Amino acid sequence: MITFDIITIFPRFFDSFLGESIIKRAQGKKLIRIRVFDLRDWAKDKHRTVDDRPFGGGRGMVLKLEPIYSALKALKIQSPDSKIVLFSPRGKKFNQKLAHQYSKLKRIVMICGRYEGIDERVNKLVDEKVSVGDYVLMGGEVPAMTVIESVSRLIPGVLGHSELLEERMPKQKGRSSRAFTEYPQYTRPETFSPRLIGGQAKKGESWPVPKVLLQGHHQKIKIWRQKHQKIIF
Repeated sequence: MITFDIITIFPRFFDSFLGESIIKRAQGKKLIRIRVFDLRDWAKDKHRTVDDRPFGGGRGMVLKLEPIYSALKALKIQSPDSKIVLFSPRGKKFNQKLAHQYSKLKRIVMICGRYEGIDERVNKLVDEKVSVGDYVLMGGEVPAMTVIESVSRLIPGVLGHSELLEERMPKQKGRSSRAFTEYPQYTRPETFSPRLIGGQAKKGESWPVPKVLLQGHHQKIKIWRQKHQKIIF
């Protein structure tokens, strides 16, 4: 079982995420464990202050070092199978390769920033800084959910069907054997006649499912999917 520990100033942000669908079932089966900690619990004053103005001036507020240090100390992060992650636009780009690496760990501790940033000295406490994309979010909560979903689906039993984990390509030079591919998917109805929406459909047009998918010939379907598949990474 892998444990995800989340340090945040908005613990209720995760309520719906943790209580729905596959993530909820995976926790129920004890395949994963997710714990959310309120950073304000480690504040030292009665107002539970975890941020302050930046030295040197500047806009916004900065999360303080001391509460984060106290939180990590209280969580006793000592196991070599653990990793402390700080979400940052300056971090390593999170991808499927990193998700596979994380799926082998016993514990991942994720620090969710907010406001203008986090005291730079927090970097001395973490193992890795991670970015989920070339854009700026308001905090690390959404990246934390991204990591949990992408890593959890790689844990045996979470999805329920191993074939849903990934479509692997034959190993070729310059491409990982863990390459992920996708192909077009269809379901009922077999033919759909759309109304005009924003010029996307012409009058009298219909959108049928490719006939090969309706014929039940598994080898032909496999060839069709290989022809139309796209290597995502």
